[in-house]
Amino acid sequence: MALQPRRAFLKKNLAIGTGALLAANSNAAEKTIKVGFIGPGGMGTNHLRLLVQRKDVTVDYICEPDATRLSNAVKLVQAAKGREPRGVKDMRQVLDDKSIDAVWIATPDHWHGPATILACDAGKHVYVEKPCSHNIREGRLMIEAARRNKKIVQVGTQSRSTAHVQEAMKKISEGAIGEVLVSKAWNSQLRRNTGRQKTSSPPDNLDYDLWVGPAPMRPYQSNLLPGIWRWWFDFGTGDAGNDGVHEIDIARWGLGVNTHPSNISAMGGKSFFDDDQQFPDTMYCSFGYPGASKEGNAKQLIYEHRIWSPYIQEGYENGNAFYGTKGMIILGKSGGWQLFGPKNKLLESGKGSPDVSAHHQNFIDCIQSGKLPNGDIAEGHLSASLAHLANIACRLNKSFTFDPVMEKVTDLPQADKLVRRTYREGGHWAIPKGV
Repeated sequence: MALQPRRAFLKKNLAIGTGALLAANSNAAEKTIKVGFIGPGGMGTNHLRLLVQRKDVTVDYICEPDATRLSNAVKLVQAAKGREPRGVKDMRQVLDDKSIDAVWIATPDHWHGPATILACDAGKHVYVEKPCSHNIREGRLMIEAARRNKKIVQVGTQSRSTAHVQEAMKKISEGAIGEVLVSKAWNSQLRRNTGRQKTSSPPDNLDYDLWVGPAPMRPYQSNLLPGIWRWWFDFGTGDAGNDGVHEIDIARWGLGVNTHPSNISAMGGKSFFDDDQQFPDTMYCSFGYPGASKEGNAKQLIYEHRIWSPYIQEGYENGNAFYGTKGMIILGKSGGWQLFGPKNKLLESGKGSPDVSAHHQNFIDCIQSGKLPNGDIAEGHLSASLAHLANIACRLNKSFTFDPVMEKVTDLPQADKLVRRTYREGGHWAIPKGV
């Protein structure tokens, strides 16, 4: 089978879908959006608190395998709306209800892809938390599911809808610092030691089998939940996918690259924590985009994190730098931006903070209009894939090359195997087709 030219591939996967979505939704009168909420944990509860304030949204379902969390979320909605949503622990009950227009997915990472694909195939629009996927292959299948079902899929990288970040990106696109040849993203903060624990029985309030879902079954241990799953290969994506992906997404946006990188190199490991965490606490990663500049030269994106070092860099714990041929921009999604010209002269600046409500609004507007959202799944896939590629390189302590069109590692078979994931032995109803 002949390969598609890269330009045609990108046009098909990043731009098309707009016309089809418009055709499917342009005649739909504005209405109240009936929502099923899946995974009301930490960030999930933040989403719920915002959603229940909206008059154009009703939260009809809460889905959660932890009975205590489920009860708390149901009470939250009931107190705000005066009506109790249906509480269930199996998402299939939400997806089978044809009256539900959209779902919010704030589950652990290993459920993001399977739940999104199932929801699109069930006719639901999807807001899925970052990183959009647990692995590169599932990210591609998520795009395909959204497009074939003509559904909106918004990824929870809310900087895409945050005014001061949009303002900085506009400055870059208009050439305020010339052509950006290098962008940088950093994530520095102090995480906690998760300890070392032996396996044990899960708590009575948790349906652990349902929580594990399509991932490989492993014995429960107390430093796995809640939230600590982020540091386990089978369930999370480390802090590159957890928090770093926000800055990675902004770095790719400002660099102006709409494909995967071709060259990946990284150094990383556990330099600080002595615990059960499987992902690096220290990473330095470089991604190369050959021929991406106007002159046909390479562009570079750099990501680094130290999750034991809560000290600011360039004014921000977590931030971005964009190095252009005529200046640079330093940006913090939780602060603002500064534009420097020749001789490091500060020329312009702006302030702001992440705007989750604006990202919700953009998602709901796009359900009504059929337009692609700010954090469309195709954009989310490219940015999440950088976190996945960084994790692969650090896990193997190897550099490698990557085919951006075929989404394959071309020179390191053990790395190519990690483009996909291992699923539960014996099968599971949520394992996507085509993995």
